[in-house]
Amino acid sequence: MTFKALMATKSDDKIETNLIDMDESDLMPGDVSVAIDYSTVNYKDALALSGRLGIIAQFPLIPGIDFAGVVEASSHPGIAVGDRVVANSWGLSQTHHGGYAQKARLNGDWLVKIPAPLTTKDAMAIGTAGYTAMLSVLALEHGGITPDHGDILVTGANGGVGSIAIALLSGLGYRVVASTGRLDEAGYLRELGAAEIIDRGTLSEPGAPISSERWAGAVDSVGSHTLVNVLAQTKYRGVVTACGLAQGMDLPGTVLPFILRNVTLAGIDSVNAPQEVRIEAWSRLARDLDLNKLARTTQTIGLAAIPDVATRMFSGQVQGRTVVDVNA
Repeated sequence: MTFKALMATKSDDKIETNLIDMDESDLMPGDVSVAIDYSTVNYKDALALSGRLGIIAQFPLIPGIDFAGVVEASSHPGIAVGDRVVANSWGLSQTHHGGYAQKARLNGDWLVKIPAPLTTKDAMAIGTAGYTAMLSVLALEHGGITPDHGDILVTGANGGVGSIAIALLSGLGYRVVASTGRLDEAGYLRELGAAEIIDRGTLSEPGAPISSERWAGAVDSVGSHTLVNVLAQTKYRGVVTACGLAQGMDLPGTVLPFILRNVTLAGIDSVNAPQEVRIEAWSRLARDLDLNKLARTTQTIGLAAIPDVATRMFSGQVQGRTVVDVNA
C-alpha cells in the first residue's frame, strides 16, 4: 500500500525534496505504526531542509521532526490501536523517517498520548516549538520565578517558540515583554498576551557585561549577543532559558551576571528529554494553553508547500506556527 511523502535527497552537498508515492514496506523498523494527520514546520525543520548544521544525517530520508496521528498497529506496551499520539524529535528527521508523510513506523518509546482536550491538529499547532516553550516555562517555575517576581522577556516573539511562550506565560499571570524585529506586528503579540513590545535591535548588538535590572526571567530562542544582553539585564536570582540560535550559536559574554546577580542560565533540550518530562509538558499544555490564542498563531499548508515556508523562515517572513495537513 502506498502513501504520500516528502522525500529529501542530497546531491553535490545540496538537499532537494520531492513529493513521492512510497510503499509502507519501505518504512523503517518500529513497534508502532501511525496514520499521520498533521505535522508542522519548526525552525529546526527549516535548518534541516536547508542543509545547515547537518541535521539530516542520512539520505534519502523523510524530514519533519514531529507529527500527530492515530495508531494503526502496535506491539508496544501501553500504546494501543486507536490511540491519538504525538512524536517530537528523538531521531525523527535525523536518522529516522519523520513526519512529512501520511504514514510512520517508529519506536513506541518516542510517542506521547495526546491529552484531552487537544486534537491532533492542536498538537501540531503546538509542535516541537510549543513543546519547547512549555519546557522553558517549567524551567522558570523550577527556578522559583513566579508572576510576582517581575516581567518575563520573550525574544524571537513572532516565531513559534516565542508565540506559544507569550500565550502560556500571560495565561499563567506573568507580565510578558516581547522582543521582535517586526514592530508592525505588535497587535498580534498583544493578542497573545504581551504587555509590552520592544525592538530586538536594543538587544542584538554588543552591550555592557552587566546592565540595569529589567526582567525576572526570560525565554530566549535567539542566542549570541541577544542572549548575552538578556542575561546582563536580568534581575538578581533571575532565570533565563536558552532554547535556540536564530542569531547565532556563540555566547560572547562574561560571567558577571552569574557571579554578581546569581542569574541562572537554563538550557532547554527538546530532542532527548525523558519521557516523564514530555508527559508533564504535554499535560501542562493541555491545561494551560488557551486554544483560542493557539488558533490565532496558526496557518495550515499541504506537504508541497513545506520547502517554501522553510525558506521564508530564514528571512523572518513566517509568523507563529505552520501546521502541515499531510492529507491535503
